[in-house]
Amino acid sequence: MLRGIDPVLNAEVLSVLMAMGHGDEVLICDVNHPAASIAAHTVHGSVVHMTGCGIERATTAILSLLPLDTFVDAPIRRMQVVGAPDRLVDAHQVMQRVADLAAGEPVTVEALARFDFYEAARGAYAVIRTSDPGPYGCFLLRKGVIDSQTATIER
Repeated sequence: MLRGIDPVLNAEVLSVLMAMGHGDEVLICDVNHPAASIAAHTVHGSVVHMTGCGIERATTAILSLLPLDTFVDAPIRRMQVVGAPDRLVDAHQVMQRVADLAAGEPVTVEALARFDFYEAARGAYAVIRTSDPGPYGCFLLRKGVIDSQTATIER
């Protein structure tokens, strides 16, 4: 255990978050997502598991460390519901609430059609698979930078 770091963030998750650079994306997904086949195309190359966490718990922990990119219109992308592209499922509403809370302001979430989302996900830095039962609990989060003027380092 490390002080100040959420205990659900295991060593592999922390390593991925640290290794990512500004503009890199991480895919956070539910158990239904084809995580292994998508992860094979990513920089990390394999699925990172956050077993026992749903989307809300996992993303709350991740966003406690990962700044969202403020240089793009939509730092989060999600998959549209097939056949009902304007419909929001529970996971979409949860992500919006968690992201807004972490950012301290409304965050724009862009919706992509299913196969467009899969294509975008293949370009992610890594895939983090939660235990969330879904459906449509898959999100690409784009990493931003921490403002060096407001960042603090305790010594």
